[in-house]
Amino acid sequence: GDLGLAEDFVTHTDIHIHLPAGGVPKDGAAAGVPLFVALASALTQLKVRPDVAMSGEITLRGNVLKVGGIKEKCLAAHRAGVARILLPKRNAPDLEDVPEEVRDDLEICLVSSVDEVLGLVTHFDTTGAPAAAE
Repeated sequence: GDLGLAEDFVTHTDIHIHLPAGGVPKDGAAAGVPLFVALASALTQLKVRPDVAMSGEITLRGNVLKVGGIKEKCLAAHRAGVARILLPKRNAPDLEDVPEEVRDDLEICLVSSVDEVLGLVTHFDTTGAPAAAE
């Protein structure tokens, strides 16, 4: 998807992402989708819904790859009161390990590309039209 940024924005924009060793534990590349959303939001001023959790590794071409810990991520999102969670489509079989009550309470969105992500984490659907009232 097109973020509406000038083609040459990288020539005059410096981006620095700092992930300190302390603080929140991190393991693997599962923060790819959340980092993409954070960067897209910072660069475009797009507002991200506060009730969405997400996980997924991203390739250089924007494909979302399978990650570990799906059951634990869903349980944590549910416990935190999250309404929607974005997970890699390749993790669909792992959802069988998530308790049925948690699967029923969470809106689980399976994605295979970053092109699908922004419409699911903002207050708009993928066409850019305002989302239906919740």
